[in-house]
Order: sequence, then structure tokens, then C-alpha cells
Amino acid sequence: MLLSERQIQRKVKALARKISKDFSGQEVLLIGVLKGAFIFMADLAREMTTPVKMDFVRLASYGSETQSSGRMKFTKDLETPLRGKDVLIVEDIMDTGITLNHLYQCLKARKPRSLKVVTLLDKPGRRKVNFQANYVGFRIENHFVVGYGLDCAEEYRNLRAIYVLK
Repeated sequence: MLLSERQIQRKVKALARKISKDFSGQEVLLIGVLKGAFIFMADLAREMTTPVKMDFVRLASYGSETQSSGRMKFTKDLETPLRGKDVLIVEDIMDTGITLNHLYQCLKARKPRSLKVVTLLDKPGRRKVNFQANYVGFRIENHFVVGYGLDCAEEYRNLRAIYVLK
């Protein structure tokens, strides 16, 4: 086990406190990156003290390949207009930063009032673009991890802790 359920819960509560403080008095639109971020986003939203709305995006860059094509496309776009809103992208894990940077730039072009990123896990050793999240739960080594929304071939998402897949 890399991170226990208790460690994750404590970190989610701490992130929610910090985000709620930073967005005090404002409604925040949480944008979850599917599929992996849905559990983290639900727990984060329940811990936040500011009003929240939610929407989801899904991006594809791999197709049937094992390496990124470098091209991204939305396979599920937002239903909510962003202009003038305070937006927080909620991601499960950030490694190369390519997908998240692409998403950030696409959403920024939609003219939100503010745009920030929270990620539960960060693998800075894998970064290929200069992109940093505003809020980071845990920095981890370059492990393939599953659980708490993270999967391997659609398995293990329902685990309450995060494990290194061997």
C-alpha cells in the first residue's frame, strides 16, 4: 500500500480547507477529469465549505497505442459555460503534464474569472512540460498506482487506498 484510506481522507480535508479559504465567498465550478478523478472530486466537494457546482471533461490522447499521440481531443466536453466563473480543474494524477496543460489552455480560452488546478497525486519526475498544479495532495515516485479512482484496464478504481501495481 502506498497511501492508506486514512491518509487520503486527511489530505482531501486539508486540500478542501485550503481551497475553501482561497475561494471564500465565491462559488467554485469543479471540473473533474474523467474517469480517474470522480472519487477524489466527490470527496473534495463534500469537504468544501464554499458553494460548488460540478461538470466533467474527458480527453483522449492514446487511442489503442501505448504511448501518447501528442494530439488530444475531448471525448466529453463541458456542459457549463466558463466565462466569468471561478474554475478548479480536479485531476487524480499528474505525471508528464501534457494532458493537463492542454486542458488548462483550452479552458483558459473560455475566459473564466480564475482557473486553478488541484491534483491528488503528482509525479514531478515524469514532467515533460513546465506545468504545476496550484494544489497538490501527495508527491510520489514514478510508480504505476491504482485505487481511489485510479485504474489499470478499468480495474481497481473502487479500492479505498492507493496501491503500487507490480
